[in-house]
Amino acid sequence: MTVDARAATRRPLHLALGGALVVATALIPSAESVAADQTSEVTIPYTCQFPSGPEEAEVAVKAVLPVSARTEETIRPGDVSVDVSLARSALAQFTALEASTLSAVAELTVRNTVGEHTADASWQQLEAPAVTLPPEGEDEDGVVLTATGDVPIVAFGSPGRATITPAELSLTLASFTEDGAPTTPPELTVVCAPADDEERPLARVTVRDSAGPTAPAPTPDAPPPGEDDAAEPPAKPDRPAPGLDPDAHRRIDDLTEARREALDDADPGSCPIEIPPEWVMTTAETYAAGYANAVKLDGAAALGPAFMKVVLNKRYINDSCASTVDVTSEVEFEYEGKRQLPPTKATFLSYGFMPTTATMVLEQVGPPAVVQTHTVTNTPTYPEESTVTAQLSMRLYDVKVNGVPLDVGPDCRTERSFEQVLKGYGQSYPPAGYLVATGGNLTGYAHIPPFKGCGVGENLDPLFTSAISSVGKKADNYTKMTQAPLCVATNPDGPDCPPKVPKPER
Repeated sequence: MTVDARAATRRPLHLALGGALVVATALIPSAESVAADQTSEVTIPYTCQFPSGPEEAEVAVKAVLPVSARTEETIRPGDVSVDVSLARSALAQFTALEASTLSAVAELTVRNTVGEHTADASWQQLEAPAVTLPPEGEDEDGVVLTATGDVPIVAFGSPGRATITPAELSLTLASFTEDGAPTTPPELTVVCAPADDEERPLARVTVRDSAGPTAPAPTPDAPPPGEDDAAEPPAKPDRPAPGLDPDAHRRIDDLTEARREALDDADPGSCPIEIPPEWVMTTAETYAAGYANAVKLDGAAALGPAFMKVVLNKRYINDSCASTVDVTSEVEFEYEGKRQLPPTKATFLSYGFMPTTATMVLEQVGPPAVVQTHTVTNTPTYPEESTVTAQLSMRLYDVKVNGVPLDVGPDCRTERSFEQVLKGYGQSYPPAGYLVATGGNLTGYAHIPPFKGCGVGENLDPLFTSAISSVGKKADNYTKMTQAPLCVATNPDGPDCPPKVPKPER
């Protein structure tokens, strides 16, 4: 069978826009239609649960959204703001702490609905700058906290009248005294819910049908997603992201296997198709930050923020017979011109009682880290699994035991490199969980090898090996990293550029 290479590659590019390569919307100018925007605003009464009791709050949500969109077209809400009006009675517990100002970080759950399909998205890290609290005794109505920030994209897989509706709201309130010092306690987190059952959409978007991915439907005799036949991955997120199937990793395995069973009946010359890198490859930048547990030391070390240079789509394979898209990208860490994460101070209790501090550096060795993304395209949500594999070496210096410096020399490190594998699970429609383009949480385990080169005048290798290294070859050191959205080189003026530093989650 003869296939024209250029003709064969055009169709998978259209498929990529809805699958693993959501970032393709930033790479290909024609990926999104030009639609008129609308500034949408809604005011909703909320009830917030303060320690002193429930308090009423008026919340005004505003965003710029398109009037219409195509199915599977990504929509990025712009100029998002959440104004939270707190009554004077809600401020009493802060003024009782002699607080002078109040700021907040808001997280708003937004319900995206089209037809019978509904999924929740989380608008996180919306920051409200500090406002001055009114002095006691003055006739004031309270304060208004205005939280702003960037929010995730959304896409609707079915045509119809879509609604975007605010739901639950979480506020982390930080209070400070007149001299700028945090109060005691410094923060208070309250959860707010709409005060009534009336639905008040922020916006209504007309979703028009468009030519979507043309993946074949599952065969009638294909087995349904199972519950026990897929192996548990090394790690998965502690809790599913809003709108994400908690068993997404199982569904990916099951759906892929079901489609691959149909390959026996397919034309062997038609699948898969690999797109040449020059068609889709581009560069991007981002940051990641997180924590790594040291099991033996009963503690965790902060990691990052790590600056990462990404080469997207080094390999892109569309297997329309199996209804899968597989993408390989590469990552290089960089800190002050070196291939490493920034040094981090770690404090542990060695052997359960001896306080030990050390500066730890994770250095990247060997080839670039590999990001492999696997997407199943024969289900409306486009479940996606991403695996990041990096070769690292750990170096220790500036070590103190019980406050006393311990000279470990200039080259105290693991005797060999070790493999750090992190996994993330998400879906494209609507976006939820971890996606390479929009970031999120990646989790995994690592085996820390024995140490060598530690000590000046005495061999301290056994000390650090017994205190830090894994038992045998067991990968028992848990790591959780939070990646920020990608700043893609082809869209330097986009909302994710320059790249932002994420807030790590424990």
